[in-house]
Amino acid sequence: MNIAKNMESIFIAALVVVSATSFATASAPAPRLAAASAVQAGADANMTVVSAKRLSAAEKAQLKG
Repeated sequence: MNIAKNMESIFIAALVVVSATSFATASAPAPRLAAASAVQAGADANMTVVSAKRLSAAEKAQLKG
């Protein structure tokens, strides 16, 4: 089978598949973002948080040198 001779048929077949997929997924409901934020809130509960004051320019220079 010569692909160059059948390129138009291959393009039309690919276009039909993409169009059918587009129509099939168009009616699917969008994912809920509230569920994702609830999962993230659960993950944040176990996360260790470290807080400290920022270094001044003199303190940064002292650490470098």
